[in-house]
Amino acid sequence: MPQFRLALNQIDATVGDLAGNADAVVHWTRHAADRGAHFVAFPEMVLTGYPVEDLALRSSFVEASCAALRALAGRLAAEGLGETPVLVGYLDRSGERHRYGQPAGSPKDAAAVLHRGEVVLSFAKHHLPNYGVFDEFRYFVPGDTMPVVRVAGVDVALAICEDLWQDGGRVPSARIAGAGLLVTVNASPYELNKDDTRLDLVRKRAQEAGCTTAYVAMTGGQDELVYDGDSIVVDARGEVVARAAQFTEECLLVDLDLPAAAARPPAGIADDGLRIEHVTLSAEPVAPYPRRYPGVVADRLSDEEEMYTALVTGLRAYVEKNGFGSVLVGLSGGIDSSLVAAVACDALGPDQVYGISMPSRYSSQHSRDDAAELARRTGLHLRSVPIGPMFDAYMESLGLAGLAEENLQSRLRGTLLMAVSNQEGPLVLAPGNKSELAVGYSTLYGDSVGAYGPIKDVYKSVVFRLAKWRNAAAAERNEIPPIPENSISKPPSAELRPDQLDTDSLPDYDVLDAILELYVDRDHGSAQIVARGYDPELVERVLRMVDTAEYKRRQYPPGTKISPKGFGKDRRLPITNRWRERV
Repeated sequence: MPQFRLALNQIDATVGDLAGNADAVVHWTRHAADRGAHFVAFPEMVLTGYPVEDLALRSSFVEASCAALRALAGRLAAEGLGETPVLVGYLDRSGERHRYGQPAGSPKDAAAVLHRGEVVLSFAKHHLPNYGVFDEFRYFVPGDTMPVVRVAGVDVALAICEDLWQDGGRVPSARIAGAGLLVTVNASPYELNKDDTRLDLVRKRAQEAGCTTAYVAMTGGQDELVYDGDSIVVDARGEVVARAAQFTEECLLVDLDLPAAAARPPAGIADDGLRIEHVTLSAEPVAPYPRRYPGVVADRLSDEEEMYTALVTGLRAYVEKNGFGSVLVGLSGGIDSSLVAAVACDALGPDQVYGISMPSRYSSQHSRDDAAELARRTGLHLRSVPIGPMFDAYMESLGLAGLAEENLQSRLRGTLLMAVSNQEGPLVLAPGNKSELAVGYSTLYGDSVGAYGPIKDVYKSVVFRLAKWRNAAAAERNEIPPIPENSISKPPSAELRPDQLDTDSLPDYDVLDAILELYVDRDHGSAQIVARGYDPELVERVLRMVDTAEYKRRQYPPGTKISPKGFGKDRRLPITNRWRERV
């Protein structure tokens, strides 16, 4: 069987940075070529970044993408890398005339093989996802070919992301075409437990395709999405040959023994009416060589480490890719702001993290002390600005009471944070968690202010889990745990009135989060939730709070997605809505 050295480059890409992304492709191609790779693959739309959203509808951007691809092919050849075939994802356009029901301009989520300074083969994603955060029917037209490229005597079938996730199409077509290897390029966003789902999928598709299957993934972050890498190679039986680490840029190299290509290149129509398009680059197998890369399987992260790393990755990407140098956090001494501060310090370094303690007459001394202790443990910058004088001035003028008085304190803090941000430049981080956002337990223009919400998609019960994990991880490394124990152990409170606790307004978080997970993440109705054993009155109360808080969530900043259904593109409900779930 021919030997074949495959290089899967799971790298970060920035949407719209065609030059920077091309530089990265050249850098990692050189890395792979220097190590003897026979075929080099990069993630889906790596040249443009992903998702490009409505940029796909802008002709100037599509044209720039196509021009950048051609320039990249020439540059690889000019820099001595032209003999190595390189698979690159990019944004293309169909040559067909626009038809009713198609996106304007007929853009394509495409990939191309670059070789000897030329684009020798290009194709578009066949299956277009239209669920969750994906709107690809809005943006793209589907591909209708089954691309196969012969390299070093092996027929390599090619596919793009959703082509692997959906039945039919290119996976069975790879078997029909007699491919010895199926390579899929991906930009599949992270969510908890998706790595297990992904592995099961790749194993299943390899068996269906009847050949070794490689899944190269993106890493890094883009707005609310995080990509966790986790590139995988499995053999035709579904056994794992190699697996890259999560949340890291790396080149996964693996030496494979693959079936030799048939004497006659495949042709004709494969599954789903796909026309086989075959290109031969090198028909003869390479001379036998020592196996230097038998395949490495990286260790898996625990659920807590996986989620925490995703939060760090998402925040770092958002801050750095948008040109901010530092962040600002309102530190109350509570668990939410403490976890946000710890994530920020890990993402950016404590020198780039600024905290402001903004005590009022209702702020306990232990909360003030906890904020100071957090700063001491992490090394972030902390200042204290009491809001008492501002609060008294408003109260004297307006005479507020009850909820209006409580919300005034939160809004004063939000105004103060934004004023410091405007004056000094750091990006304000909103500390709200998914439980609070779900039931509207937050103040518009108060604790909801900010440009990014790092724990927006983290339920309160999981906030505690992550804080405990982060402290335990520090202890294992003989480091100072960043989050004060008192911030974890004390009952949650907004401290906006005397002796206030979250449980005055909300159910216990373990119960609340279980109901929210069913209603928000799984779209269960009230009857289904009650059937799980929850009190009918409590269920109706919680669901009513969720439904009436939609207008608040629409105004909340973006934040890292880690669950199957985050607030934002994942979950889209009308604000004006008289439908109510009832038992």
